[in-house]
Amino acid sequence: MLKKSLNTEFSWEKALLLLLVCLCITTIAFGDWAITRGPDIGEIYFIGPTVTGEGIYHSTDFGETATCMDSTLNTNINFMSIVADLTPGVLYGCTWLDNLYISYNYGQYGSWIYRSAVVSYHMSSGTNEGYLFSSIRKHSENYGSTFILHSCQGFFGNLLVSEIDTQSNIGYAILNKTGVLDSLYLMISYDNFNNLEVQHVFNFNSITPRLSQGHDSGEIFLLINDPVYDNGQKLFYSDDYGNTWEQKNTFNCPNLPIRSIVGGRQPGELYMVVEYIQLMHEIAHIYIYHSLDYGETFTVYHPFSHGTDPYVANFEASPINGTAPLTVQFTDLSTGENLNYWEWDFDNDGEIDSYEQNPEYTYQNTGYYSVELSLTPDQLYTAIRYNYIHVTDTVAVDEEVTFKPEIELKNYPNPITAKAEIYYSLPKNMREAVIEIYNIKGEQIEEIFINNNQSSIEWNAEGLASGIYFYRLNLKDSPIRKLIILR
Repeated sequence: MLKKSLNTEFSWEKALLLLLVCLCITTIAFGDWAITRGPDIGEIYFIGPTVTGEGIYHSTDFGETATCMDSTLNTNINFMSIVADLTPGVLYGCTWLDNLYISYNYGQYGSWIYRSAVVSYHMSSGTNEGYLFSSIRKHSENYGSTFILHSCQGFFGNLLVSEIDTQSNIGYAILNKTGVLDSLYLMISYDNFNNLEVQHVFNFNSITPRLSQGHDSGEIFLLINDPVYDNGQKLFYSDDYGNTWEQKNTFNCPNLPIRSIVGGRQPGELYMVVEYIQLMHEIAHIYIYHSLDYGETFTVYHPFSHGTDPYVANFEASPINGTAPLTVQFTDLSTGENLNYWEWDFDNDGEIDSYEQNPEYTYQNTGYYSVELSLTPDQLYTAIRYNYIHVTDTVAVDEEVTFKPEIELKNYPNPITAKAEIYYSLPKNMREAVIEIYNIKGEQIEEIFINNNQSSIEWNAEGLASGIYFYRLNLKDSPIRKLIILR
């Protein structure tokens, strides 16, 4: 194995380049309200890169082409989020300093009017023309001239994103709770956020979830990223006001810079804006993903392109789980001009394991392994798949038994402090099975014998430390479930 070396020579060019990279990452991480639908079918506004900076774009053909209406270099107004009103041509913008501006001319340069201060970039348009919601705290009924405060009874935790259903004026808010590491809470309000109640609890967490209404009342899209435990960004959909959810898609490309999502004006319509800003703006691209089947498939438009194709580190492996020793073939899926460098770390230990483009690697020990691919020595373009490879001990597997739809495996609650109820169902022709418990290293720590006469069993974890654990059945193709112990 080869150790990564540290270059201690100071370079102003390197420092500036790293600063630019950090700024680009910050823009993507915090500018999550960068696309909004207009009142007409096919009409969207979005924030994206220009040749030298950032600007506001307007499209009337679903994002296939777009016109830059205003550049921040011209106005010196750095918008963090935008939202279109139901009134044609009216667009709101919120700056990094929480100042609200309004344009009555499609966001055109020179048309912006200062409205008020101390608004939230969590903006949503309401059911009527001139209605604007500033997060869950207040709303305006006169195009942002004055605001009505909300009491927000029942709210708790840290607000991550909010949205208004413009068909019914029902409000949604997603939050996390201090000390609860593995849950997101969806709250619903029927009275302009004066009162809120928990509608759904998700068994995952996400730093920057994206939430958008759909076309019909009760339709919601949710994009989450929980990279440490579930690789890829996952798109969920609900048509019953968030009571139940269906996963529509998974975007497996690591670090795919999806900046924002918004539902459209047609049934099943969804937009996503993806942007790349690289090499101190020498490379800048905007991609609009457009779906008419609730996010299951997308047509990708490319309304703005500057420089060569973006550098995107990406890879896949096969197999990704099995018993030790496990030999895995890695395949490079990266894109970019004149790629000739590949730096692989197969076990996330900081050591370079291969410089080949499509290497093979054998894992000798059990455990969960994160894999990293870098396209440059300075790791500017890197893809990491966390806990991607799972290596287990050799286990006895009944080759005649495969998983069928009637087999289930889940637990409640999650996280737990001491005990968990594990629910299961087995095929009718199977009398007994074993639930295997593993720690984060992939080491089996306990076996629970179960039979088909019961549907659940209580597991006592009082003797185990806080942390992440996994469990599965000793059957071929068993799903692996995650469980968190939180003292």
